[in-house]
Amino acid sequence: MFLKHNNRPFLIAGPCSAETEEQVMETARELVKSNIDLFRAGVWKPRTRPGAFDGIGVEALSWLQSVKKETGLKTTTEVANALQVEQALEHAIDVLWIGARSAANPFSVQEIADALQGIDIPVMVKNPTNPDLELWVGAIERVQASGITQIAAVHRGFSTYGESIFRNEPYWEIPIELRRRMPDIPLFCDNSHICGNRVDLRSVAQYALDLNYDGLMMETHCDPDHALSDPQQQITPGAYAELIGSLIIKNETTDDVDFLKHLDEVRSQIDELDLEVLNLLAKRMKLSEEIGLHKKHNKVSVLQVARWNEILEKAKDMGRERGLSEGFISHYLSAVHQESIARQAKLEESGKG
Repeated sequence: MFLKHNNRPFLIAGPCSAETEEQVMETARELVKSNIDLFRAGVWKPRTRPGAFDGIGVEALSWLQSVKKETGLKTTTEVANALQVEQALEHAIDVLWIGARSAANPFSVQEIADALQGIDIPVMVKNPTNPDLELWVGAIERVQASGITQIAAVHRGFSTYGESIFRNEPYWEIPIELRRRMPDIPLFCDNSHICGNRVDLRSVAQYALDLNYDGLMMETHCDPDHALSDPQQQITPGAYAELIGSLIIKNETTDDVDFLKHLDEVRSQIDELDLEVLNLLAKRMKLSEEIGLHKKHNKVSVLQVARWNEILEKAKDMGRERGLSEGFISHYLSAVHQESIARQAKLEESGKG
């Protein structure tokens, strides 16, 4: 079900919400021209606050049946409990997906998994709202344990507090780690929910493909400006076709001998540098432990905020001079600092020194 076609990503598109039968059918008829693999539409919509449009419900499932009958497109919708699973299956929905809010709740995922026992229907699992890889892995494992063999993971970004250019921060390192741990699970990017706008949809989609994602899930609507949910991130089927057509599809590898030889040479240099960095980090931690012992003997607190700020700001300046981003320096040094603090705190707890 979730396989690429001639190196082309698996394409999922359709409206955020099924609002009317006419809206669903018009959108589907246009999307057929883009050769999408799966038509998506939310039937039940979990909304953040009461009073918002929360979907048509079971009535809209028959509209998805009409889409399949007229266009031949396979269909998918979100389910959040056992009853919704039952109703979706009764209406011959081809693929189910577990949304971010449900994925964050193991009880909800387990209820859905129990309802799927003995039914081998493809299931997509979106990342949980919070940036917790273990929750995402756990949700996938619960679905696997129910006997489902066709599972895909959908990266839709993570909720954060504070300002961001994204509706949901992508935190690309999380899906990258998921792929490392579960290499056989196809990985799709829901760039609509990451962006929360139309302007950045292409750049995020391209970045996902550059990371060798297997597919894209994108919200499309025949009249997005008047959509009843998430109008700002939906695009017309025509704009969707143009966006998909502009994407650059890259190969995972190549048979070019010269390229592979050069790649191996450069990677060998990187391996040597990585080893050097690890050796330097080990030496740094030894010095950090030495400082920790001095703090312990002199009854000085482990955390020195002024010193940490000094290190961080100085490193940012030096990093900029060397072409390194502030974000990278902050993430890197924060990890180093946390390890140093942990080691010093451990000395405080032990009888050492």
